[in-house]
Amino acid sequence: MNTAADTKSTSRSPIDKAKLGQIVLVFQGGGALGAYQAGVYQALQEAGVEPDWVIGTSIGAINAALIAGNAPGDRLGRLLEFWSRVTHSRAVQFAGMIPGLGALAANAMTVSRGLEAFFRPNPWAFLGMQTPLGSELAGYYSTGPLEKTLADLIDPDLLNAGRPRLTVGAANVQTGQMRYFDSRDDVLTVRHVMASGALPPAFPAVRLDGELYWDGGILSNTPVEAVFDDRPRRSGVVFAVHMWAPNGPEPDSIWSVLSRQKDLQYSSRAITHIARQKQIHKLRHIISELADRLPPDVRQTPEVAELAAYGCATQMHVIRLLAPPLAGEDHAKDIDFSPLGIRTRWEAGYAHTRRVLEQSPWTQAVDPTEGVILHEAEAGRMTEGTPA
Repeated sequence: MNTAADTKSTSRSPIDKAKLGQIVLVFQGGGALGAYQAGVYQALQEAGVEPDWVIGTSIGAINAALIAGNAPGDRLGRLLEFWSRVTHSRAVQFAGMIPGLGALAANAMTVSRGLEAFFRPNPWAFLGMQTPLGSELAGYYSTGPLEKTLADLIDPDLLNAGRPRLTVGAANVQTGQMRYFDSRDDVLTVRHVMASGALPPAFPAVRLDGELYWDGGILSNTPVEAVFDDRPRRSGVVFAVHMWAPNGPEPDSIWSVLSRQKDLQYSSRAITHIARQKQIHKLRHIISELADRLPPDVRQTPEVAELAAYGCATQMHVIRLLAPPLAGEDHAKDIDFSPLGIRTRWEAGYAHTRRVLEQSPWTQAVDPTEGVILHEAEAGRMTEGTPA
């Protein structure tokens, strides 16, 4: 990986923030697939593009917190350190080299032994599935190692400094409602990040302010709606980084069904959200334009002013970066913490984002009545060891 920790940007940003507004990164959840997001950030940083706001769920929340919780010059190094720590141990790497059975053996060892800096088996779980363990112990694994890892790599003061703003999504266990914890409104800690990644039944729920939370991916694995629902609404360029393929071939075996089911489950409803927001925001633009055409004396009446307030002239360019599948991957791809898997995905995110930056789709002419402009950026298929 071209991931030297001392990499510094000498480039002028290709995004004119004075014209286009804020820069937002939105990271999906996806376990080991999140290495792709680290590559995306590296390419942006080298191009002089630093986010004003990072939003994440699950592993996306972890990557987002590593960015927000460190000074610009330290961010890439901290991402590299995290992904190095969660890479398979030498024993698992050795098992992964067994001809014909390597991937299965490595996955089995990950499931049975955990990852030293991420999660470890919860011995209490062996008492039986119906044994009362308490809400904060009811999981097959303990995420105590992750809490220590994040505490080592994140500065709590910078996490809440708002440079960039940080938002992490978690699901309230009892109400079934999505909760976005936002450094603009809340004091965030490593525990908030862990709550965003507490995927059951593997990981136990995390209690915050008396409420239990699970992985936000249960409800919305691509938290792009946090941008659309923000108040006040702002123009900007939004990099929505996806790791799960919404489109794919018909599965023809139970093995491929398991893989396709996961893709559909975790690709979430991002496209539906964007399509609906395009409709709503276009109506907002039309309302604003109609209000501007009214005579001043009519426009300034309380009744018309109240109606005109439903209008909005902001524009958001949404760049959907869709990670390519790794050749030969299956439904266990999200626990592929092998050095090769992490390196390949990181490099793919880096190469893909560099191409998008060169194309700069946000500079293209657009319909002025459009408030949300979607730019698709698919990268194709990866082969192991080679970025797409």
